[in-house]
Amino acid sequence: MSTSSKLLEPFKLGPITLPNRLVMAPLTRNRAVPPSMVPGPLAAEYYGQRASAGLLVTEASQVSQQGQGYQDTPGIYSRAQVEGWRKITDRVHERGGRIFIQIWHVGRVSHTSLQPNNGAPVAPSAVRAKGKTFVNNAFTDISEPRALELSEIPGIIDDFKRAAANALAAGFDGVEIHGANGYLLDQFAKDGANKRSDAYGGSIENRSRLMLEVAKAVATEAGTDRTGIRISPVTPANDVSDSNPQALFDHIVDGLSALKLVYLHVVEGATGGPRDFAPFDYASLRKRFAGAYIANNGYDFALADKVLREGAADLIAFGKPFISNPDLVERLKKGAALNEWDKATFYGGDAKGYTDYPSLQTAEAAQ
Repeated sequence: MSTSSKLLEPFKLGPITLPNRLVMAPLTRNRAVPPSMVPGPLAAEYYGQRASAGLLVTEASQVSQQGQGYQDTPGIYSRAQVEGWRKITDRVHERGGRIFIQIWHVGRVSHTSLQPNNGAPVAPSAVRAKGKTFVNNAFTDISEPRALELSEIPGIIDDFKRAAANALAAGFDGVEIHGANGYLLDQFAKDGANKRSDAYGGSIENRSRLMLEVAKAVATEAGTDRTGIRISPVTPANDVSDSNPQALFDHIVDGLSALKLVYLHVVEGATGGPRDFAPFDYASLRKRFAGAYIANNGYDFALADKVLREGAADLIAFGKPFISNPDLVERLKKGAALNEWDKATFYGGDAKGYTDYPSLQTAEAAQ
């Protein structure tokens, strides 16, 4: 691909000018240090290596211990975690990069061994997800959840708000709310997981309420021009579904646009799977949202360039290509081949498959 690619053009995202339109998607790597769940010692190098991306979005980071669903994922709720993340943002900024943190609460996609006092994971309703989580170095059945009491919901919102404040203290350029892939906010939104009959269940308006309240709280804390959100209207990830996803997400995106969030990050299709998994009009979301639209899932450079030229998106998020190609932007500029990723090292481990993928420069020096 030539340097005339639309992917290589700059883009103004709120107060930040991105040098290109490639976004590094959030990628869970399970390398935080237990029991503190502080980002691991190699994380600064990992993110620093990828600082040439237009925008880096970190791996999802839990807003509380209750929000953790997998072994060794980092948090953003303690002072030690803030200090750990500060080393990462400093490294990225030293290398000229821009970085948002993705904040999440996994809801029912967890295991009792990760929960405070080995309690049940929380969910909108006591509906167990068919799926696995990763604990004790193995994929394990998700635990039976309990339904959140109405009185507990303000505390969840406060946890997200506190995480946003901590993110700014850690030096992040902004915050991405994880509202996708079958985690807590997505669970509340979709009627396959939400069987409540109170103000947070039943109608589309009620099921959307928590996602919109969290978005408002985070944007109030971090600033609307430094707050984005990720959604996945039709993904089957973590056993979520909705009977009318188009109406649901049209409503949600209308609400998010009214809040003036800086971007909407959309997983188009099945996460990590087919883009045409289920019928859905993503153009409707694009038209409804006043801020930037980040498209994600299954993009190669040619499709990304086409979508950007057609105006169907402003930015394109790439996941696995960034894992194995720290200099993905440089490879695009030069039309160079990409390193293949090693799936066996995605989750947990050390430098192997994390910080040891060669850049073009190191590969050429070794020849």
